[in-house]
Amino acid sequence: MSRIKKILVSQPQPENDKSPYFDLAEKHNLKIDFRPFIHVEGISTKEFRQSKVDLSNHSAVIFTSKTSIDHYFRIADETRVTIPDTMKYFCISESTAYYLQKYIVYRKRKIFFGKGKMEDLVEIMMKHKDENFLVPLSAAHKEEIPVLLEKHKFKFTKSILYKTECSDLSDLADVNYDVLVFYSPSGIKSLLQNFPDFKQNNTKIASFGDKTARAVEEAGLRLDIKAPAPQAPSMTMALESFIEQHNKNGKS
Repeated sequence: MSRIKKILVSQPQPENDKSPYFDLAEKHNLKIDFRPFIHVEGISTKEFRQSKVDLSNHSAVIFTSKTSIDHYFRIADETRVTIPDTMKYFCISESTAYYLQKYIVYRKRKIFFGKGKMEDLVEIMMKHKDENFLVPLSAAHKEEIPVLLEKHKFKFTKSILYKTECSDLSDLADVNYDVLVFYSPSGIKSLLQNFPDFKQNNTKIASFGDKTARAVEEAGLRLDIKAPAPQAPSMTMALESFIEQHNKNGKS
């Protein structure tokens, strides 16, 4: 049983050196690479126009992510729609709300935010029931968002402004890793789309979240490391626990 030395994380590299992944690499003398298996693409102006959604018909917009903000203002710019100063912005979290500063003068706008959950945001929105809401979403969005809005009888329009695509990983064809780390079912889809003849053999697969774990198993792959777990609430903690046990029994 070979020791674990090389790990590939299917996400972008952390922007600063305080990531627990770097601590893990140093502590256990690991080589950890980062490579996004998926990427976000905005829909084209032509596709947006075909959806018949008119941005100017809405008095409020709901943002569930920073990506939704980027593509809302991108489409507005490409379709030459001027967003009025009276627009109300409802954001899933405070950090998402602050991201609006990239596009608007924050202190001069009507901005509201929740605590990270759609249910919290809906409570705030209840005081603004007369608004006509626009909800920018990904093509693969969570259906509970529109379902929740319908339940509370909000007037809203879904608008698909971006989509998740599999990245080209062909340059990894001859590169071997001891562990592959996944954070979403889309990452598993990308792996199999890029490498339809993928054989797991001794490669360990780590997944974060129940949906990702289910995607691993449905793909007929072996799930070796699952997070979060009671003793390992983060992926790096789950990896460390597994590596310590595995390398103790392995050989150099």
